Amino acid sequence: MDARFILLIPIALGAGVITAISPCVFPVLPILFAGGASGSRRKPYAIIAGLVTSFATFTLVATWLLDKLGLPQDFLRNLSIGLLFLLAAILIFPQFGVLVERPLARLSRRKPGNDLGGGFVLGASLGLVFVPCGGPVIGAISANAARLHFGWQTVVITVAYALGAAIPMLAIAALGQRVTGRIRGHALELRRAFGVVIAAAAFAILFNADQKLQTWFPNYTHALQSLERSSTADKELAKLQHRGKARFTAQPTAAAADLKNYGTAPDFAGISAWLNSKPLTVSSLRGKVVLVDFWTYSCINCLRTLPHLEAWDKRYRKDGLVIVGVHTPEFAFEHIVSNVRDAVHKLGVRYPVAIDDGYHTWDAYQNNAWPAEYLIDRTGHVREIRAGEGDYDGTEGKIRALLGMPGAQLASVKDKTPTHLTTPESYLGWERLDRYGGSTILPDRANGYHFPVALPLNELAYSGIWKVERQRIDAVHAARLRLHFVAQNVYLVLGGTGRVQVLVDGKTVRTIPVSGISRLYTLLHYPQEREGQLELRFTRGISAYAFTFG
Repeated sequence: MDARFILLIPIALGAGVITAISPCVFPVLPILFAGGASGSRRKPYAIIAGLVTSFATFTLVATWLLDKLGLPQDFLRNLSIGLLFLLAAILIFPQFGVLVERPLARLSRRKPGNDLGGGFVLGASLGLVFVPCGGPVIGAISANAARLHFGWQTVVITVAYALGAAIPMLAIAALGQRVTGRIRGHALELRRAFGVVIAAAAFAILFNADQKLQTWFPNYTHALQSLERSSTADKELAKLQHRGKARFTAQPTAAAADLKNYGTAPDFAGISAWLNSKPLTVSSLRGKVVLVDFWTYSCINCLRTLPHLEAWDKRYRKDGLVIVGVHTPEFAFEHIVSNVRDAVHKLGVRYPVAIDDGYHTWDAYQNNAWPAEYLIDRTGHVREIRAGEGDYDGTEGKIRALLGMPGAQLASVKDKTPTHLTTPESYLGWERLDRYGGSTILPDRANGYHFPVALPLNELAYSGIWKVERQRIDAVHAARLRLHFVAQNVYLVLGGTGRVQVLVDGKTVRTIPVSGISRLYTLLHYPQEREGQLELRFTRGISAYAFTFG
């Protein structure tokens, strides 16, 4: 065994642990808790044994097995949901449970009333509906499994990942068993209540409500996933997938340092169907700026990226941007085109979606994660590669740069350049901070600032604790901003979630709620040009980018 490969085993184990504490495990938590709580002390172990066995086995061979048996690709998922309803009925209706548990008891070679067989079945059902967040490790496993290009190394990594995910899940199941162990006097009522919980969770999974639940929570484990994005992990995962030499290498360019040139973009290969579009090729899109987004509809990381992609499509399509979502399935049920079509419709995706069931385009780009984005310029060259979530403003800035548009205004902003005398456009990050009259800026760290006694016309200053970054300022505590302006309209690009109180000459004018994608907000609108001192008071978590005036 290669010594370097051995390093990948604990990385896969850690990736599984991280997955099991991320939002993608939320839909199965109530089932784990209720299942562990409604049985003997050993039942949580039976549940986890079933989960690890089914997840590892069917992640690797489900697509092949269903194809050989002539069954639909979502058969196993539907079967597992049916089993969850069956187990819920066993808990809710004891007499029905006695009839069903007899064959299960014989299968487990134990006497009736022993619940290890039922626990294993419950865990096996969860292993088929548990959809992990799409990091590089599960991406490599799924890619190999989809093409049946795997050997014993892929099996080892799959088992390590499954065991890692099982550790926190076992704790949840054991917690349920321990909690109910103290209130055994109401065993029958608890059993029925937990049956209702399992049935409710199964309904949520059946109607994909679990996806909506997951999107309510931020991806708080993204930073932890840097473990599986390390150079060591990437090299070993590349070997595991037989990716060979990296396709993309940054080339020298005379353009801005943050817009590299990675060479010619591969074409869309082996696409089995197109949604929202006729078949496209990279060469047919020359003259357009193209954003290729690898995604899959059950991946929570991908679902959190979609609102940004949809906003960019709406804002920049007429300016020459084409977004192509390459749907490369992670699990068997995602191979069904009708499932993808329904998801595309429900999610409101209007840009072209390419169905990459055979991982041909995935391989052409040597991709290894969901989501992953490749930004292609008008000449067909890849100019940015980004795996995972985040830095949406940075990506949008690059889109605007390749489209030849000004960089200050963000999503859905209409250019309203004034023709009369106004305060000049004013950037707030340290890179382009002009006409600043406050205390000394300390870049890229939280620091306290204070207002000067007076501000000359067109100057601005900060007060309170701010983190002044390259292109924006982030409010930390008691954050305020003052600007001596002359204009008819005042606009500010804001991001984050919170409120901004707007005052002019010491009097409150309005309070603006801020949420969603970073965009331009109208702060002031007067019937004619006027001069005044604007003061903004920010709640924690708001980011501000640049003022424009009209």
